[in-house]
Amino acid sequence: MTKFYKKLLIATLICISNFGFSQSNEIKIKFIGNCGLYLTDGNSNLYIDFPYKSGAHKYMEYDKAEIDNIKDNAIFIFTHRHADHYSHTLLKKLEGQKFDPWSIPELEKLGETIPDFDIKAFRTKHKVFGVSFKHYSYLITWHGKKIYLSGDTGDLEDVSNIKNIDWAFVNPWLYMNALHEKVTIDAEKFAIYHLYPNQKIDGEVPPNLLILKNQGEVITMPY
Repeated sequence: MTKFYKKLLIATLICISNFGFSQSNEIKIKFIGNCGLYLTDGNSNLYIDFPYKSGAHKYMEYDKAEIDNIKDNAIFIFTHRHADHYSHTLLKKLEGQKFDPWSIPELEKLGETIPDFDIKAFRTKHKVFGVSFKHYSYLITWHGKKIYLSGDTGDLEDVSNIKNIDWAFVNPWLYMNALHEKVTIDAEKFAIYHLYPNQKIDGEVPPNLLILKNQGEVITMPY
């Protein structure tokens, strides 16, 4: 092989290597079910409102493989402790850091250990049959990308004041509240989660709105 072709081969390999690295600069968000999400940047692994009790309150079930495939030393974050969002029985069998509405000060320090990461918690309203439950919604800023997670709230006060959200994960009643009350949520894209297995969204779906009904669907966010 001539020197020219050797140099060409080396240059090509470098380009391929650099291309692969640049392509890895992304956040992946996998929809598990209900408000259950798996977020990763390839280094840190976060689970939001998962594990929950499969099929609780007639919401989505999931395959047992989802539990078996949970990453080692993952971080588990919960909006509240209702069974369709949280399972103490499953959680106690898992290793990793665990945060819920009773550990917000510790949760908001996660940026000290995860590179280029910040999380803010908002105490939001969640009532069932007139009874209020301790509930938080979250704004994650990760590698410059803003991800809002509503959980079960229909409360618009905090989310309406957040600017430049990249992806807003919202339940259907929060989304409908915003439309009915003509409140703007400043998000580039929306994902509606926490649907019943056969629930449908009527009307025309805007191009920036994703209906999360296909479990296992993955959203990719390059940065």
